Amino acid sequence: MNANYTLRDEIRDYWSARAATFDEQVGHEIFSEAERDAWRDLFLRHLGPGEGRRALDLASGTGVISHLLHGLGFSVTGLDWSEAMLNQARAKAARRGADIRFVMGDAERTLEQPGSYDVLVTRHLVWTLVDPKAAFREWHSLLKPGGRLLIVDGDFVSDTLIKRMIRLVEKLVPGLAGAPHAPNAMRETHERILRRVYFSKGARAQEVASLLRETGFAQVAIDRNLKPIHREQAKNLPFFKGLERATQHRYAVVAVKAST
Repeated sequence: MNANYTLRDEIRDYWSARAATFDEQVGHEIFSEAERDAWRDLFLRHLGPGEGRRALDLASGTGVISHLLHGLGFSVTGLDWSEAMLNQARAKAARRGADIRFVMGDAERTLEQPGSYDVLVTRHLVWTLVDPKAAFREWHSLLKPGGRLLIVDGDFVSDTLIKRMIRLVEKLVPGLAGAPHAPNAMRETHERILRRVYFSKGARAQEVASLLRETGFAQVAIDRNLKPIHREQAKNLPFFKGLERATQHRYAVVAVKAST
């Protein structure tokens, strides 16, 4: 492999390869108004109404979270490092007539103007970070005083009773648990990346919160009440996959940039 081809490059290319089918998967796109309402409730609870405030959706992918923020009245920028994802996002925004700015950039080194955003939101990004301390310092710099960061993420690595049950069911009756029948190139790439990121053992809420405090954030709080979202997602998943989602260590972390 090219010595100049970094882990960040591999992560970018992995998600680029998934861009065409990204919106077909539960947990990426939103498939019901009930789930959309649950996401809106989460954002309103921690961010408040948009009212024209500036929001940055980090690792925006196809723009799912960007559109939620836009619908709440935020002036939204979606940032992603994958041109394939950005193409999907821009096409979606054009179809919906949504005035969302999409830009290419590394979420760990955004090149956005410091102090220019009222809120930052990330969904399922933190577990992939190579250097979360550097990323969190960058995000802190992008916020205006009093600005808020909302992280929605989880530990998708640690073994659980439900995961062991799924493996057993899949071994006895292949396909019944909704698990992939055999490893493929994409799955192998995912696992290779996961072994090398900072949270290779799983992104736990307390560790994320601790790193946020270390990098300057204040009023850091963990919200584990994501059940309304997971309950709606489970309706579009095989039974065991829905059960796994409901029992995983998933959470939101909200943090504030101090006003002084």
